[in-house]
Amino acid sequence: MIRSIAAVGCRCLRRCITVFIFAILLSACIGGDLQARRAASAMTATEAGWQRSHLDTGVFVLTAFAPPGLRQTATLTVYIEGDGLAWINASTPSLDPTPLNPLALKLALRDPSGTAVYLARPCQFVSGQDKRGCQRKYWTSQRFAPEVIAASLNAVEQLKQRFGAQRLVLVGYSGGAAVASLVAAQRRDVERLVTVAGNLDHRSWTTAHHLSPLQGSLNPADAWAQLQSVPQTHFVGGRDRIIGASVVRAYAERFAPGAPLSIQVMPTFDHHCCWVEQWPDMLQRLAP
Repeated sequence: MIRSIAAVGCRCLRRCITVFIFAILLSACIGGDLQARRAASAMTATEAGWQRSHLDTGVFVLTAFAPPGLRQTATLTVYIEGDGLAWINASTPSLDPTPLNPLALKLALRDPSGTAVYLARPCQFVSGQDKRGCQRKYWTSQRFAPEVIAASLNAVEQLKQRFGAQRLVLVGYSGGAAVASLVAAQRRDVERLVTVAGNLDHRSWTTAHHLSPLQGSLNPADAWAQLQSVPQTHFVGGRDRIIGASVVRAYAERFAPGAPLSIQVMPTFDHHCCWVEQWPDMLQRLAP
């Protein structure tokens, strides 16, 4: 009887040790994957010679990239990243929202003006102490929470001051379009708001896709009054099944007739293709 109990105890101990070792190995793999993803995404900028900086906004530390030759400019263009890797699958949030494909960064690198910089979203590209404040809600249900928008607003102001700009052009991709819009609504120095495949009305978006509402998130469509006089161009992919034209139109319907707002549908584009390749030509459409 004693031997039987001992044998069971040994088997349980071996199982516990096996599970513990597996957990350690899994944690190491996940940690290595996160580090590799951050490094690979950041390499997109560093290979182009862009320099990284960390913007401390209090609650969050945000990552920015800027070209080395940029010193001073009257008008600064700030590209704001999308939601990144917010979810692993339909029910599992990511441990880190750093994008696998930093499309807004790639757009910034293709901007021929020489006066463009890139701003990541809170909790993207950061690790260690710079990851403070990062809770999963900030890249899932509360991705547009007041504190998230306040951090982005603060970071944009830091970039404006660093480069001595008087005016701003804000360019947002996907969820970054919502951030750009909500930041623009709180400023009086935005010369133009440009969005690409933008989530400009997340209530319309969650309803269309039968998703849970983004409780605790501000909605750009509700800020229409503050954006009424801001010149806006919203690019939409005709084949985009993630954020279609109906979401952008729901936002646009809030505005009074005659507002300086245009929607440009790119018939063959989807949520990822072919913005980067065509971006320099598309920017020419925005020229005054």
